[in-house]
Amino acid sequence: MAHDEDDDQQTQDLHTDGQAGAARAARRDHAVRAAVEQGVIRPETPVAGLLDIAGIRASAAALRAAFEAVTPPGTPVLHAFAVKATPLVPVLRLLRAAGIGAEVASPGELALARAAGIAPGDTVLDSPAKTLAELRQALALGIAVNADNPQELARLDALVRSAPTASPVGLRVNPQIGGGSIGALSTATATSKFGVPLLDEDARQWAVRAFLDRPWLTRLHAHSGSQGMPLEMMVRGVGAAYELAEEINERAGRRQIDTVDIGGGLPVNFASDAESPTHAQYARRLKARVPGLLDGRYGLVTEFGRSLLAKHGTLLARVEYAKEAGGRPIAVTHAGVQVATRTVYAPLSWPLRIAAYDALGRPKSGPAVGQDIAGPACFAGDLLAENRPLPLLEQGDHIAALDTGAYYFAQHYSYNSLVRPGIHGFSIYDDDVRFAAAREPQTLDEIVAEAGGGSERDALRYL
Repeated sequence: MAHDEDDDQQTQDLHTDGQAGAARAARRDHAVRAAVEQGVIRPETPVAGLLDIAGIRASAAALRAAFEAVTPPGTPVLHAFAVKATPLVPVLRLLRAAGIGAEVASPGELALARAAGIAPGDTVLDSPAKTLAELRQALALGIAVNADNPQELARLDALVRSAPTASPVGLRVNPQIGGGSIGALSTATATSKFGVPLLDEDARQWAVRAFLDRPWLTRLHAHSGSQGMPLEMMVRGVGAAYELAEEINERAGRRQIDTVDIGGGLPVNFASDAESPTHAQYARRLKARVPGLLDGRYGLVTEFGRSLLAKHGTLLARVEYAKEAGGRPIAVTHAGVQVATRTVYAPLSWPLRIAAYDALGRPKSGPAVGQDIAGPACFAGDLLAENRPLPLLEQGDHIAALDTGAYYFAQHYSYNSLVRPGIHGFSIYDDDVRFAAAREPQTLDEIVAEAGGGSERDALRYL
């Protein structure tokens, strides 16, 4: 693409994204007020997750369009949502209806995908610690499997010999391109636990031989993206996988590798309502840097999670008390470490935007005052934000943690036995906001049962 054409495209992207962000913010404000008016959030249920159904559908459509724009018609492309990002069966059903499959990394995630009706052919199993039973089940169902290491590949050797399978089988490699700004999420460092490390001594040669010795090994997988990872580094990781696929196919004298799984990991902008980078920008960057991957010779699999859902979730909580300590205002809410674990324990890596709403759910106005937004857990660091400038919050007001549709309120952390919040999808019809529960709030009886109190008999007493 010529430089001026690229500039024009970037300008158009900014304009389109600005409009989409403004529309998303308007829907959010409308939904927050309706949640208060309709009792979705109230004194008895003082914290709730809200999911923007229109936004989720739009993201799914935009992802599909992004790769359709850079591949020839008929190129097989599977977009497999990373279930770990938002492990809710109704959300997976919604994505399935939008043409999105599932990437699973545990028996639990596979069970969720199956409960959502996602077909085995639209499901990919990853994980660095798959058990023999997991592998056997996946091969029996016809689910795609990406082997992580030589020992797992040896297990697959035995399973494939013992029973025919329709499962596509691939090998995960680590291009070792380095890490992003969040070390704990960087999957392509020199010492990452994931995949075959291509730059280690003899590892690349071993990988090539692994394919040449196994005609049924037909996919290559590399996931090098993550939050905090620059796009150019992600593209380098995909490029390394493509070059290896080309080498293997040349050595085999045929197109043994027919599909490249490029993983997910597109970072999310948590600083504003802008959705950047977009899937379209990433796809165009891949087309420019790794054109052979997208010329129709290879099928593609993607495994996006956070980038599909984050912008479409809002964590809403009532202010139970407003107090002051050391001259600083503190809004004590019911949203803390149990719903925003990463932000509480690593606030510099995972800062969240906070929006202030009044007792009626309307955006709150007034001078910005530095204040802490505190959660309910019994330790001092349970803060969603520290000294954050916001209109001064009062008892009965509401706060909203934004961009929390992935890796937040759906992954509950049972600190203090705090209940899992209800999660509600919403759609807007003219001025009418309609809610449907994706997950009901947890009950106290359920907490007791999960803690071993479901039986009257105390088994430990008889040991």
